[in-house]
Amino acid sequence: MFGRNHARVYHDLQTQGQNVELVAVVDNNLAQAQSVASQFGCSALTNVEELFGRVEAASVAVPTVHHRDVSAALMAAGIDVLIEKPLASTLAEADELISLARANHRVAQVGHLERFNPAVKATIPLLTHPMFFEVHRLSIFSPRSLDVDVVLDLMIHDIDVVLSFVKSPVKEIRAVGLPVVSQKVDIANVRLEFESGCVANLTASRISTERVRKLRFFQPKEYVSVDYGRQDVLQIRVTQEEKLSLHSLMAFADAPSGLPIPGVSLNKPKIEAEEPLRAELKSFLDCVRHRSRPLVSLDDGRQALSVALHILTAIEEHAQRAQIHSL
Repeated sequence: MFGRNHARVYHDLQTQGQNVELVAVVDNNLAQAQSVASQFGCSALTNVEELFGRVEAASVAVPTVHHRDVSAALMAAGIDVLIEKPLASTLAEADELISLARANHRVAQVGHLERFNPAVKATIPLLTHPMFFEVHRLSIFSPRSLDVDVVLDLMIHDIDVVLSFVKSPVKEIRAVGLPVVSQKVDIANVRLEFESGCVANLTASRISTERVRKLRFFQPKEYVSVDYGRQDVLQIRVTQEEKLSLHSLMAFADAPSGLPIPGVSLNKPKIEAEEPLRAELKSFLDCVRHRSRPLVSLDDGRQALSVALHILTAIEEHAQRAQIHSL
């Protein structure tokens, strides 16, 4: 389903004069391929081999269980790939894709599109020493991506962002998750502790009544709030050396929005809104043209996948202890 969005963006870039041509879409369901192809003015194919010799790059947006086979075939044929998240079903498959990309000298990127969210990019210069994260990604139920758990479907976006911010190995994982409307885990809460001492709490749900995509983190004398959906960042910083008095804190809590508070600075970085998928595909195409390393490499995708799979193991261990399967 998400492949249609890739086709839309490639088509938009082409019609806007970018140096790219959408040649074809491939789906083993011919009617599905024809539906997308007719919408975006390209060929409809049912076999990936039909792309060989016709294209230089491709997005792989098939179900996760087919990422390895489709991507391997494309790279062996000399085609650069953007592989949707998660990179693969298993770490062994991920390692194989990494080896194939190197052996075939292919540009290979993973579709962790939140890295291209303007709010995330605006947050990177604000990072000093993050020590605590609180992350929520809640979505209204959709039949899309029910072949994977919510951890691999939704939470993996935030896992990737947090890993890129913290830059420290994960030391401990505690997790709980439940299947509610599907046979897979639909809601999960995770606590990650890093070697650096940083702690991250992440919650993901695909059965919420509202859509929420927010990341908040604390670092010495600072609090930063990131709204993925609104593409908005707020930085609150204590500027004076001594701790704020109770009176100052109460004044801050009671103050009208925007009113300056002594010892506290508010900063909202200027952000130019852009669809993250568009930014992601533009970056991928630039890497293909210039043979450069993608912002989100296969190694990054493997790292996020490894943490996600360990989270699923922790969820299953908790389910066994709590005897959830017998309820």
